[in-house]
Amino acid sequence: MNEITGKKLNMTQIFMNDGKVVPVTVINYNSELELDPPALENKEIIVIGTSKGKGFTGGMKRWGFKGGPATRGQSTKPRAPGSIGSQTPGRVRKGKKMAGRHGGFRITIKGLRIVKILPQDKRLMVSGPIPGARNSDVSIKIL
Repeated sequence: MNEITGKKLNMTQIFMNDGKVVPVTVINYNSELELDPPALENKEIIVIGTSKGKGFTGGMKRWGFKGGPATRGQSTKPRAPGSIGSQTPGRVRKGKKMAGRHGGFRITIKGLRIVKILPQDKRLMVSGPIPGARNSDVSIKIL
């Protein structure tokens, strides 16, 4: 019982006994096993999910490029990536950071904790945000 699969539902917040507010992500797990809430609550976990796809994006959004100057003769291309290579190779090198499809890749987040388990609803509440859109598949590994 080291891995649980499920779907990310939404985010909310929980007030702990000491008065602290903890942001949590609600996950609807589909494990056949019965989870023991006292044994698993406050356990450290690893969550794996697929990030939200953002479609075709430019270099500034995809790679964090700075962009051109806002003034001093800049006219039509303030968000352009700039030069993509030199004259010597006479081609664009492989791996050059350019515009393209962004998002939709696998992301692993370590160090999250199970804050609460609702076994009757088959729901977990995990501290903090996890990758993906609502109803996206996630995998949880319990350490």
